[in-house]
Amino acid sequence: MEHIPVLLQECIEALAIKPGGVYLDGTLGRGGHSLEIARRLEGGGLIAVDKDAAAIENAGNILAPYADKVTLVCDDFRNVGAILDRLGIDKVDGMLFDLGVSSPQLDDAGRGFSYMADAPLDMRMDAQQRLTAYDVVNTWPESELRRIIGEYGEERYAASIAARICREREKAPIETTLRLVEVIRSAMPAKALREKQHPAKRTFQAVRIAVNDELGAIREMLQTAPDRLSTGGRLCVISFHSLEDRLVKEAFLARARGCTCPPDFPVCVCGFRQTLRIVTKKPVVPTEEEIKANPRARSAKLRVAERV
Repeated sequence: MEHIPVLLQECIEALAIKPGGVYLDGTLGRGGHSLEIARRLEGGGLIAVDKDAAAIENAGNILAPYADKVTLVCDDFRNVGAILDRLGIDKVDGMLFDLGVSSPQLDDAGRGFSYMADAPLDMRMDAQQRLTAYDVVNTWPESELRRIIGEYGEERYAASIAARICREREKAPIETTLRLVEVIRSAMPAKALREKQHPAKRTFQAVRIAVNDELGAIREMLQTAPDRLSTGGRLCVISFHSLEDRLVKEAFLARARGCTCPPDFPVCVCGFRQTLRIVTKKPVVPTEEEIKANPRARSAKLRVAERV
């Protein structure tokens, strides 16, 4: 499948790239966004980060013509501050984070991310980490499964799905993706199975988020990244579901508001100051043309803020 970077032109415009600037792509994936950033640099540099070693290797080939401008880093974007410290870089001129599961991970059935192909329950973005989807599905208590499926997956049938998983795993471990799909289907009412969306989509999303601690990583990144931007530097974040988008929106608003003192206080006593200016009052979404060319872009939302 041809790789089509999500909201590519919108991201490049939002970053307002300076040829001599230093930029960070915190979610390298197949390198589509990084490639367009690198093409626009003359004397500047790009730090391309991904926790998936396979992504680093594959994208390295794509970015080879710009190797003198690109530094590849295999790490979690939650560690953006530590990454920059290791490289001896204090501030960068822009950062981009695409929070979706990368196409190679979805397309490689063996990684266990897809509910459309059979594979061992894995879902690890970092193949070196210990926790897998098998562990979550087969060992986490019913109450915790119900919580993550309801909270992370926003699945209204979370209670019945969690209960059915626990009943089925008592008979035999749930070892594969399609077996998990069967269990999910069996827990849902007929009307839910007739909906356009695949019945397992929300539960798979919830398990994937739990396995990779995605929301924790996003929170840590949003706490650190703004402080590592130079004045006028842009922070661009693409999210794909409401939980992610809400985290980004609230983090941007908190940084844009600054002072949290009650309005009737004569002077500020909280000490918080404005560090970001919100560039996108409403999130940028894909055009109909992009969605037709790349259906995976349908739920993407881009929010942009600028360091002040």
